[in-house]
Amino acid sequence: MRRILSVFLALVLFIGLFPLSATAVSRSELETAIAETADFLLRTVPSPEVGSVGGEWLVFGLARSGSNIQNSFFEDYHRRVEQYVIDRNGVLDERRFSEYSRVILGLTAAGFDPRNVAGFDLTLPLGNFEQTIWQGINGPIFALLALDSLGYSIPANQGAGTQATRGRFIAEILRRQTLDGGWNLTAGMTGAVGPNERGDPDVTGMALQALARYQHMAEVREAIDRALSFLSGIQDASGGFTSGFSGNAATIESAVQVLVALGELGISVNDSRFVKNGNTLLDNILSFRNPDGGFRHSQGQTTTNLMATEQALYGLVSAQRTLAGRNSLYNMSDTVRRGTFAPIAPVGLPGRHGDVRRMEAIFPGRTFPDVQNHANRPAIEALSSRAIINGRSETVFAPNDTMMRSEFAAIVTRGLGLPIRTTSVFHDVPSASWFAAPVGTAFYYEIVLGTSPTTFNPHGTITRQEASVMVARAAQLVGIDTTLSDTEVQNILAQFDDSDAVAWWAQAELAFLFHAGILDSSVSNIQPTTAILRGEIAEMLHLLLGQANLL
Repeated sequence: MRRILSVFLALVLFIGLFPLSATAVSRSELETAIAETADFLLRTVPSPEVGSVGGEWLVFGLARSGSNIQNSFFEDYHRRVEQYVIDRNGVLDERRFSEYSRVILGLTAAGFDPRNVAGFDLTLPLGNFEQTIWQGINGPIFALLALDSLGYSIPANQGAGTQATRGRFIAEILRRQTLDGGWNLTAGMTGAVGPNERGDPDVTGMALQALARYQHMAEVREAIDRALSFLSGIQDASGGFTSGFSGNAATIESAVQVLVALGELGISVNDSRFVKNGNTLLDNILSFRNPDGGFRHSQGQTTTNLMATEQALYGLVSAQRTLAGRNSLYNMSDTVRRGTFAPIAPVGLPGRHGDVRRMEAIFPGRTFPDVQNHANRPAIEALSSRAIINGRSETVFAPNDTMMRSEFAAIVTRGLGLPIRTTSVFHDVPSASWFAAPVGTAFYYEIVLGTSPTTFNPHGTITRQEASVMVARAAQLVGIDTTLSDTEVQNILAQFDDSDAVAWWAQAELAFLFHAGILDSSVSNIQPTTAILRGEIAEMLHLLLGQANLL
């Protein structure tokens, strides 16, 4: 028995020498790899030009890496882009509009405004829906990534047969998903997706990157879940992927695109779905590294490949940003501005929670027949255009209906753009239910609490005072000071005939909402225990987001 115990203790000590994290790559090793890769690229391409290799992706990776690079490097690149645009009279390509998207991403990352490049607005062509999607799925994917990188509006393109919207780009990507859950370059180009079409890891990763910001939409969330299952199922034992575009060889580019997708979705590199045989995507990517600081395209090669190295850099940077809790790779609100930018709508207040973000209009002009003469119409249309609040159907909003607690959790978390969180606290919130994600998210950010430590009552209606408490908590998240003194609370509530009916736990929050103008203080009654209506909730959230500079 002593001998068995000794062996067991020795084994425990031996295992304890190794990290419990799935990835064997430490933070310092990752930082070293990024620094050495950046140094290799700067030596190899000291003067990047407009182009998919040795151009925008190189600039993009270097700019997002946070490496100490002289301003002159980016300024010289900007001047070369200006000359390129002038020489072509603003036309980067007659057919392939992803050229515009790529340059938009490069310029934005470098700190320059793509809406004024030698007098040309490079976002304007993306307003032409048919032309943007002509080349295939790369068109809508990179149009969304480019436009969403800094929340650019889609300009009205007078020459377009169909004006592009974010909603149309999203629908086009969803339409082209293959039956196995992935995407490839050709599926759906000439009609419906064929039954024998198979997804490709590279394209699937890129599609997920574009859709990540819209995962609050039910149809997008479903597509994302199918794609993640597809990718997890085809990941090999080395942690990487085999791409059909490379003669069914395992390539670094496939792993990079999936790694970036996870970063945009807020999924850890150590997520159990993407750890195979102890290897993560990050382990796989670093296995392609060469001694010169560059990366090879496939394991069967030995020479450094520039395209592979550029993609490796921004893949590593994506992982670094995710691990550090910083903005994702394509969320460029944290870029250093090196040029003069035209006005961009301010995004949020200085004190907002780091996970709060502005939701862009996906369906501009969206409305419902039954809100045309309703007092809350502007709020309903503004929120529904951003897919924050949905109708009962495409033609019915039902502004005077009540709302369930689960529905309220969904619209508040969507309105703040919060990343999805889950919880197993509530026994009446099944993990497979549509409301599991919004309830978990609202609970994680302390916007909502349960009706008991283990129940949420998702199907129960929400009262005016309950909604007010939750909106006030959301106000704190967006950076609004909700503090009022006891005297101020009493004085504000005293003006209402039924203030005595307000529960003690809702008094301060209701007073704040009246004080801030989020609730109408001209009414004579609060009606705290009355079920709140869908139109009223839309109005409250719309006013809150407006004050928070999130519209």
